[in-house]
Amino acid sequence: MAKESVISIANLLRPKEGNSAPVDRRSWSIPIAGVWVPFFMATNANGESNIPSEVLGAPLRLAKEKDGTPKFSSTGRPVVRVVKELSDQVRIVRDNFVFGLQSYTAAIQKAKPGQYELQVEAAHNEGRPINEKAAADLQAYLDGLNAEGNGKSTQGVEETRELVTA
Repeated sequence: MAKESVISIANLLRPKEGNSAPVDRRSWSIPIAGVWVPFFMATNANGESNIPSEVLGAPLRLAKEKDGTPKFSSTGRPVVRVVKELSDQVRIVRDNFVFGLQSYTAAIQKAKPGQYELQVEAAHNEGRPINEKAAADLQAYLDGLNAEGNGKSTQGVEETRELVTA
């Protein structure tokens, strides 16, 4: 793999200049026309993929009913979908990205178990008062509803703790 195609973890964590409001349709919260299409054109040019030009040239398509007529939403707007070949490629990139994050985490856990455990403990300790306050605020609100007799039952509502995997 070429060195320029490797994204370092440090670069993923650094904010980039020029990030502005979205102007096009998104897939996996990333702009299709502004990011995915140019990225896949580059991977095609570099011989790393072979996505058909028609997919990259028209990544959004009018959805159709089973009878072949255009599909409309409940608001009366035509339904537009991302081409399956493109959405499949985005899914592969997403899955590989998640795998890379998990692999990085596992490598750090193995290489620096003490430091990683300190991070987990610190996050747990710092988050506990926030979670306890949220639970108390919710309980106070529910108790207030019961006291007012609004008819909203809190029966069956129990405290739950969010699991955090380390």
